[in-house]
Amino acid sequence: MSALTLRVAVTVFSPLAERIGADVGFGVAVVGVFGMLPAAAFSLAGPLASASIPRLGLERTALVAMLMAGVGMVLRALMSGTAGLLSFSVVALLGMGMGNVVLPPLVKRYFSDRVALTSSFYIMMVQLGTVLPAFVAIPVAEAHGWRASLGVWGLLGFAAAVPWFLTLRNRRDGDPAVRASAPGPSVRTGRAWRSPVAWGLAGMFGMTSLITYSIFTWLPQIMRDAGASAGFAGAMVGLFASVGLIPALAAPTVVARLRNPFTVVVACAVVFCVAFAGLIAAPMAAPIVWVVLLGIGPSTFPMVLTLINLRTRTPDGSAALSGFTQGVGYAVSCAGPLLFGILRTQTGGWLVPFAGLGVALVVLLVSAWQACKPRMLEDTW
Repeated sequence: MSALTLRVAVTVFSPLAERIGADVGFGVAVVGVFGMLPAAAFSLAGPLASASIPRLGLERTALVAMLMAGVGMVLRALMSGTAGLLSFSVVALLGMGMGNVVLPPLVKRYFSDRVALTSSFYIMMVQLGTVLPAFVAIPVAEAHGWRASLGVWGLLGFAAAVPWFLTLRNRRDGDPAVRASAPGPSVRTGRAWRSPVAWGLAGMFGMTSLITYSIFTWLPQIMRDAGASAGFAGAMVGLFASVGLIPALAAPTVVARLRNPFTVVVACAVVFCVAFAGLIAAPMAAPIVWVVLLGIGPSTFPMVLTLINLRTRTPDGSAALSGFTQGVGYAVSCAGPLLFGILRTQTGGWLVPFAGLGVALVVLLVSAWQACKPRMLEDTW
């Protein structure tokens, strides 16, 4: 339930942006600001969650995160001005960003013997939370208005808070699991930023997110420039998001079985290159093939989330690595759509922007070389 909450505030807004702007009174520039908010908020949530976990514990941090997501999504739907809409969007996104950070160490704590299986399940829920709002936002808005379509997802945040509340309420002080997860002095003996494992995972995560956000933002325009209708271009974005369910299920299991999964990253980079070449040279020759390949390329995203637990020994280490990886990674990814658009404007074509994504792939491979080596964070920080 928590994982299902982690993307809904992002993907429900885009289809409704034009309606909301016409009603509230903002233009294209503000839509661009909303487009940059998720990555910016998620990057800030990394250090915020890392500071909260030692003080509150993992479960209380998860509870706070889900409540922030629920409150932010409901209240932003009630706002009549742009400032309020932006402010409560930030609250919701910070809650979701904290959830991003806290879920891997929770998997480490409760399911250390089933990391791959549990990671597959929760990453699949993240993907479903990415896909579903985009498909239902317009029908719900047409039936009940954009406020209902935007705000109803806040109920999911409140529902996801209930299990954490019950877990905390039903604890007994003598339970070893309670003592292990209670807030208190951290047992960490190092800092994630000193470890090549952490920098490698942060580079993998950042470059994957940068490429993915760029594709999400610009794929419709690429399709339209190639002669596709607006409806077909939108369908390709939906297909791109939906294909992500496949690596969400498969990648964690594959990574857990390989001592060094670097070859999987190389395969993802090759798939990306084929898709980029197809979209540059002949976008309408086989658009579904190119987009399916684009959807398979970001298999490195579930890989990173799984490696956060496979490259740490303790929930403490997992929490530190998760916060650092996602904080740095999302901060870097903010620049992706903006730089891609600038290169498109300056050159008038798509070759140079895709060349920029090619550079990101090189950084991804260099980072993965460090991240995939079979060594532990606690030995290198």
